[in-house]
Amino acid sequence: MNPVNIIVKKRDGDRLTAQEIRYFIKGYVAGQIPDYQAAALAMAIYFQGMSAQETADLTLAMAASGDQIDLHAVLPAGTIVVDKHSSGGVGDKTTLVVGPIVAACGLMVGKMSGRGLSFSGGTIDKLESIAGWSPDLELDRFLHQMQAVGLVVAGQTADLAPADKKLYALRDVTGTVNSLPLIASSIMSKKLASGADAIVLDVKCGRGSFMETLDEARKLASLMVDIGTLGGRRIVALVTQMEQPLGYAAGNSLEVKEAIAALHGESAPDFRALVESVAVEMLLLGASAGESLDEERALAKIRSVIDSGAAFELFRAFVAAQGGDVAMVDNPDLLPTAPVVLPVPAPMDGYVGRIDARCIGLTVVDMGGGRRRKEDIIDHRVGVTLAAKVGDHVVKDRPLCFVHGADEVTALAAVRRVMQAFELQTTRPQPLSTVLARFSS
Repeated sequence: MNPVNIIVKKRDGDRLTAQEIRYFIKGYVAGQIPDYQAAALAMAIYFQGMSAQETADLTLAMAASGDQIDLHAVLPAGTIVVDKHSSGGVGDKTTLVVGPIVAACGLMVGKMSGRGLSFSGGTIDKLESIAGWSPDLELDRFLHQMQAVGLVVAGQTADLAPADKKLYALRDVTGTVNSLPLIASSIMSKKLASGADAIVLDVKCGRGSFMETLDEARKLASLMVDIGTLGGRRIVALVTQMEQPLGYAAGNSLEVKEAIAALHGESAPDFRALVESVAVEMLLLGASAGESLDEERALAKIRSVIDSGAAFELFRAFVAAQGGDVAMVDNPDLLPTAPVVLPVPAPMDGYVGRIDARCIGLTVVDMGGGRRRKEDIIDHRVGVTLAAKVGDHVVKDRPLCFVHGADEVTALAAVRRVMQAFELQTTRPQPLSTVLARFSS
């Protein structure tokens, strides 16, 4: 086989065989196929798409490109490991809250997370705002922490779905992020390789996500549920709203602060609703045989571990286990803070009718809170915090949001850009729903 022929075949809209896909993925991981050819294939897939069979074949090839973890070789019999994954959105710090909650409820949560893609922040980047915290765990330590703490969030190891690790970084800097088969195969290859029994997928929909329309998001959710089911997993996918940033904060350390506040019971209504929806699904999927658990009881358990402080204490233990400075958890004011904070004033009295989440996310990237190139260093301090959400009443010259910048010049440029993200109107708009659709195996 020849990689150029495979690229040309997909460029011209033809279907690739499972053998061709395996050949290309194997060659790319081995270093025999260079980045520029992988980028060319990704671009061809972006424009031509893939059939459901091609996408499944790509997912399986990527999952098989390295180690596949058998968690049950060391865990007690009957243990159910749950995982969750978001397709990416602006201000999405859900894992930082859902993970500790579900683990505090008695389930084991083992998660492989990634870094930011384009305007969408990454869980690993956010957690690295905490001094000393590291995502780099060998398998033995991953398993030990899961048993000892109940929660582990690690970066992808070199040996776990290495094809996805290479493609993930490449897509971010080649304009090929927003492709349904590439997103589905990226997410599900890691999920299948990392060994969780039950998975909840949070598929974002709207301007602040890679699936802008409900139809696209539904297709992605359905496709990933089908792939997970074929892989023998219990799986649920929620399609959730991402027209405005989730919660109040977008930017790495700012989102960690907001997550810590949520673990103390203080959160924006949309963020609280999403956290509870995802956590309920995880508890229901992770329920053992014979356990009497319905949605109402699951929600009661979730609220109980927040109110008692158990979820916060578990987050604290998780951070400590991965080398993080718990003083920053106990006192979030110690987290990295931008030296320049500027308000974005409302141009008129009225109601917030729309917030362009993508504009907010790209502004954070431009300030240094995301990457344009694979080797870029993240500035954890920068970001945007909202003072008003869709439906809120605002007063002229009062802040719509605040820009947190590294210097005066970039902060002022961000203020001008962010102002364009807000649309005000004279009447109160309809509230935005949180969960738009649900798919299950």
